[in-house]
Amino acid sequence: MSQDFPFVGKFPLSDYIDDGLDWLTTTFSGVTRAISTVLGNGVEGVVTALSFPPPWVVILGFAALAWYLAGRRVGIGTAAGLLFLWNLQLWQATIETFTLVLFATAVAVAIALPLGILGGLSDRFKAAVMPVLDFMQTMPAFVYLIPAIPFFGLGQVSAMFATVIFSMPPAIRLTILGIRQVPKELVEASDAFGANWRQKLFKVQMPLAVPTIMAGINQTIMLALSMVVIAAMIGAGGLGGEVWRAIQRLQPGNGFEAGIAIVILAMILDRVTQKIGQPKKKQQ
Repeated sequence: MSQDFPFVGKFPLSDYIDDGLDWLTTTFSGVTRAISTVLGNGVEGVVTALSFPPPWVVILGFAALAWYLAGRRVGIGTAAGLLFLWNLQLWQATIETFTLVLFATAVAVAIALPLGILGGLSDRFKAAVMPVLDFMQTMPAFVYLIPAIPFFGLGQVSAMFATVIFSMPPAIRLTILGIRQVPKELVEASDAFGANWRQKLFKVQMPLAVPTIMAGINQTIMLALSMVVIAAMIGAGGLGGEVWRAIQRLQPGNGFEAGIAIVILAMILDRVTQKIGQPKKKQQ
């Protein structure tokens, strides 16, 4: 029995999407090439800068930064985790993955914060953006690789594009939530003292929303790290590339080592960003 829809033909959704992508890549090819060049050079520059000193120097620097931002325990854990990755001969791959996540998170947050602030202040914008965020979070991560390749080609920039789209929704959602959770009494008090909307936003709402916003950034970083293996399929390299190579060569030990490295890097970034969002008195 035929499985075709009765009476009418198939809706040509795939043709429309293909035509739309062709038009976008042709129309904005100059813009995408410029973005690819800037981001590609930026990633390469950071990787080169972090690869130039001996690994122990970079590890000490990261440990000191983690100690300052998140406390002694996190600083010591950072040093121990990164030393273990160096011992596993995964230092260069770790640097590449960290840089990719750093750039992707920076771009995602730069886009998410203004949209989240707008959603926190405007009911209409929130109602419009929520279905889009639901769509972005429900779409399988592999699908984001499809438009990335025609826009930016194979490599780290395409991986970054897909990672940004995949990891951005939590930062928008929690920025909206953080601003809307600010007590109305405080907002009314600022109005009573004659504060304009900028003063109210940056001196009342945003400071009180920081813990919630940082929770969103934390989730964005975790989602970005979860994309590194998938992004390795289009040439992202790093720890995801090590996992992908182990799958292709049937080397479960090497794949497990790279997977453990991703977990350690995720734990370090998670603990640091969690502590940044807490009041200083709660840090250890």
